[in-house]
Amino acid sequence: MNIIKILEDIEKVDPEVYEKLDSRRSAMKQFANIGGKLALAAVPIALSGMFKKAYGQSTSTIVGVLQYALTLEYLEAAFYTQAVASATLLPTAAAKAAITTIRDHENAHVALLKKVIGDLGSTPVATPTFDFSAGNGSNNGPFKNVFTDYGLFLAVAQAFEDTGVRAYKGQAANLISNNDILTAALNIHSVEARHAAHIRSMRRAAAADSTIKPWITMNSTAGIGAAVQAVYNGEELTTQATVNIVNIGGFSISANAASEAFDEPLTKEAVLAIVDPFIV
Repeated sequence: MNIIKILEDIEKVDPEVYEKLDSRRSAMKQFANIGGKLALAAVPIALSGMFKKAYGQSTSTIVGVLQYALTLEYLEAAFYTQAVASATLLPTAAAKAAITTIRDHENAHVALLKKVIGDLGSTPVATPTFDFSAGNGSNNGPFKNVFTDYGLFLAVAQAFEDTGVRAYKGQAANLISNNDILTAALNIHSVEARHAAHIRSMRRAAAADSTIKPWITMNSTAGIGAAVQAVYNGEELTTQATVNIVNIGGFSISANAASEAFDEPLTKEAVLAIVDPFIV
């Protein structure tokens, strides 16, 4: 079996085959190991396993991720749309302009995801019914005053944006087989991060509270409390790629600073548990 010839033939059809197998050097090393360690009859089976890794992500898997992202974007778009429609919630023209811009971004994300899902041959999920009080449909949950209490509105907005950032990060690996969709998802991820920072700055100004930072410190809710603790659990990590960042390289880096320098992903299950009280 001429493995090099097989690779060359695949590369003619898919120039990105090496990226899907990690790298050309890594692929060659893996193929050399296969050829050197296995009986000839077993080589096709081993090769099948490698290519399953490279091409195993089906369109249906990607659509599932996009439908999940669309549900989160529906949530945010509806939340900001209702806020902007309120005649009394947003206290200044600057606040209304900022929330209007964020609303428009979320609506653009919704439109993009619906278009991509349709282009992939699937039907976008319908807009759920939301209960922004987090009362599972009772409209009498812990955030029942979210559209009359500006401080509470910003707190819930912060929780939504921080959840969105971690949710997109958590699904990046499931989109890696499609560069176009992965790039679009990462573009949305970065915008959600900017929203989160801006909302935190608005909370800081509204509450005149200098302890509210534009980023997440450890697993702190930044004063919101236990109702949104699940959004921040897991952010307290100070180890990245098995390296402890605290005081790394002889620099004075606290545990707080180490956690602030990195953001952690959330699993799909964790995100769905967080938003469950808001979806009827």
